[in-house]
Amino acid sequence: MFKWHCCCFTSDESDTESLCNPGKMATDLTIRNLTATPLELKIVERFEGEPSSDAIKNDVKKLAANLTSKVTDIFNSTSEAVSPNVRIKGEARDRQDVSIPLKPFETRTTDIRAADPGREVLRLTFESAGHRYQADVPSASQRSITMKKLDGGPNEYAAVYVQAGGCLSIFSSANLPCWMREIRDDYPLTALSIPGTHNSPTCHVALPSVRCQAVGVREQLENGVRFLDIRVNVSQEDTDLTLVHSAFPISLTGNKYFKDLIDVVYAFLDANPTETIIMSVKREGTGRGTDQKLSKLLKERFYSEKRWYTEPRIPRLGEVRGRIILLRRHANDESLSGEWGGRGWGLDGSVWPDNCEDGRVGSGIARVQDFYEIDQSTNIQKKIELARKHLERAAEGVCLLPGQEGFREDAPITPFFINFLSASNFFNANCWPEKIAAKANPAIVEYLCSRHGLDGKGPAGLKVGDATTGIVVTDWVGLRGDWDLIRCIVGWNAKLQLKA
Repeated sequence: MFKWHCCCFTSDESDTESLCNPGKMATDLTIRNLTATPLELKIVERFEGEPSSDAIKNDVKKLAANLTSKVTDIFNSTSEAVSPNVRIKGEARDRQDVSIPLKPFETRTTDIRAADPGREVLRLTFESAGHRYQADVPSASQRSITMKKLDGGPNEYAAVYVQAGGCLSIFSSANLPCWMREIRDDYPLTALSIPGTHNSPTCHVALPSVRCQAVGVREQLENGVRFLDIRVNVSQEDTDLTLVHSAFPISLTGNKYFKDLIDVVYAFLDANPTETIIMSVKREGTGRGTDQKLSKLLKERFYSEKRWYTEPRIPRLGEVRGRIILLRRHANDESLSGEWGGRGWGLDGSVWPDNCEDGRVGSGIARVQDFYEIDQSTNIQKKIELARKHLERAAEGVCLLPGQEGFREDAPITPFFINFLSASNFFNANCWPEKIAAKANPAIVEYLCSRHGLDGKGPAGLKVGDATTGIVVTDWVGLRGDWDLIRCIVGWNAKLQLKA
């Protein structure tokens, strides 16, 4: 079952127009079918448009937020990017019957003029397997809306319209709580496009430079997140692991603990046994406990073979459904060096590159983009470009399965590409996590819709393989119900279905 949503994205930092339609002043509509099913555009209707009520309300909210920012910024930023969404006014001014077929993962620039921004709406009718579906481009809503089924068709899709460049990208919309069930068991985790969150449990009332998330871990998991970034304080005196972000507790209303977080993850996996969660665990905070003590606590208090995967080897999906994969960003106690035939315990991220553009984890399991030291708001664009470059690197890889031409049993598994969209500067309110996410998240949605997966269209002009995104680690997803970035990341897994 597929779902189709449509939303409009604009960005102050957008460079999509020159990428979708290079060299053109009057923009023609580009359509990307990023699904495993053929589609055909059948009808194009053109309407006069006017600002939607949602857009007007958002403008009022933004003004109110600015007026009260001196108070609210003490705890949490209230910024939000506002898209100029448009609704239909009156009857269609023009109607055109067309036949524009789109194969799975085909990108096609049409001779249809894109909607005049802020003044027009295109109503597009597509056909799939004999059934018709309809979308208004741009939509009257800032976020995804479900595609209208005209005749009760079984499929549902997800689509994003990038106004700059007139690019409509259509995705297969997975059932987000259990999207991994559509993927074959024998794919290694590194072949998947995996959404993650940075400092995942930091959704509580906290210092604005400490809070990185809009919603709690359970809601993140229900909406498709499968990589959790956990930081804990380890003390010498007790065995409780307090959740922290750097030196600070994640809540001003009382400590939060690792055990309670694990219970939330267990409950989710019990309800969704087809899924797996990669959990990065790192020691931070002011406690005087060591990495070695942390590793022993994890082993003695939390580990069970049924619940955790701790072999120091990148697994295939079928090996880890219903389990947590430990990615340890800490050294092990010497007593654990004999685990797994002397190979150690957990995926080894103990030698982690810092503040890097494309750093290698010491064990070789991952390449990381984690440039986080932003000293001024103009550096945010540099961060966005580094994230795009890492998406392009991730997209190069090709994963072959048994029975496919060129497959070798002894071929090494490619590493994870871990791509942090997060950054912060404690001393600059314009560079706190939510402010950066308000610019970075829409920019990456635009990239995933307009450039990702196209040969030579990335920053370095690289050739595309399976077009995976790697692990994309985000801040402030789910704010006011906005999960479009997560949907776009998950959507790229549909390309794996074509290889089955």
